[in-house]
Amino acid sequence: MQFPGLDGEIDMGAITHGLLARMLRCAAAEVREHHEWLSRLDSVGGDGDHGTTMVRAMSRMEQALEADVSGKIQTLLNDVGWAILGVDGGAIGPLLGMFFVSMAEAAEGLEALDAEGLASTFEAGLAGVRAQTKAQLGDKTLVDALVPAVEALRAAAEGGKEVLEALHLAAEAAEAGAELTSTLQARFGRARNIKEQSIGTRDPGATSMALLFRGFEKGVEPHA
Repeated sequence: MQFPGLDGEIDMGAITHGLLARMLRCAAAEVREHHEWLSRLDSVGGDGDHGTTMVRAMSRMEQALEADVSGKIQTLLNDVGWAILGVDGGAIGPLLGMFFVSMAEAAEGLEALDAEGLASTFEAGLAGVRAQTKAQLGDKTLVDALVPAVEALRAAAEGGKEVLEALHLAAEAAEAGAELTSTLQARFGRARNIKEQSIGTRDPGATSMALLFRGFEKGVEPHA
């Protein structure tokens, strides 16, 4: 599948630098649209500023996107990651920042990401997050959305899916993982202090990750 994009005709068999930039912009827009919801979720067990912090992170990402003239996937991801690392306000800056920096390392020398390259790059991003936190599946953190999303990308690649379908499946998996956190008791962050009272509310970090993946999917849609 091909459609007109930032770099002329974009081959949907692979993610180009221009298409990646659009994915990131759509992810930022998705977070901005829902930032008040994110802060409400955070107010249950945290200090209620997660939405505001995510908006700051997305602003840093957008600044990096505007400044990028490299035409290189690795450089774009690296610049975005280092920009987000500078965001204060909880753990999201270091976690999300290292997510993109680690993706950049895996994308070295790649001019485009097919389904296999996409899966490998996101797997590296997950490894970068895991290097920053001891959180595991079921601990009610962003890991609960990120792991199933990355696993969906890997399954899609091994199943011969194109990147559009792979990202759709990843977004669905991330959302399902984020929704599942409403049944869990928090074991990390401030929310762990309210123990069983954290059950019944989605984790804001997992929800943010699901929103990012929804944005990634929208970024590769023909009319994004």
